[in-house]
Amino acid sequence: MSDRRLRIAVGAIAALGVGIAAYLTYARFTHEVIACTTGGCATVQGSRYAELAGIPVAVLGLIAYAFVLSTAFFKGGLARAVGAATALAGVLFGVYLLVVQLVVIDALCQWCLASDLVLDALAVACLLRLRAQVVAENPY
Repeated sequence: MSDRRLRIAVGAIAALGVGIAAYLTYARFTHEVIACTTGGCATVQGSRYAELAGIPVAVLGLIAYAFVLSTAFFKGGLARAVGAATALAGVLFGVYLLVVQLVVIDALCQWCLASDLVLDALAVACLLRLRAQVVAENPY
């Protein structure tokens, strides 16, 4: 797959993540009820795990998604590597938060699960983009 297509894929997936995180951030700061079919969104959003060092996790997600989105606008190896590292860190943090939802909070947030899936897809796209660079530089 061409770098252009991979950058478009990274950008589109990251933009989807921005949308999810922006919705959760908006709901957090306006105290709006989150649209939720699982019934656990408010429980998760209101838990002590919804913040890290006083910063809402939704805000951290919004920043991370926006950052990875910005890497899609650059062709260089640094943008590829930083985008992939950020996406992988997001996946690891998402796994931690999923375990917390299942084991500690005993509630699931559909928006968090959606974000986890988006993060997984984003990490794959970023890794494919990084791999394409390595293959291009070392064809043998």
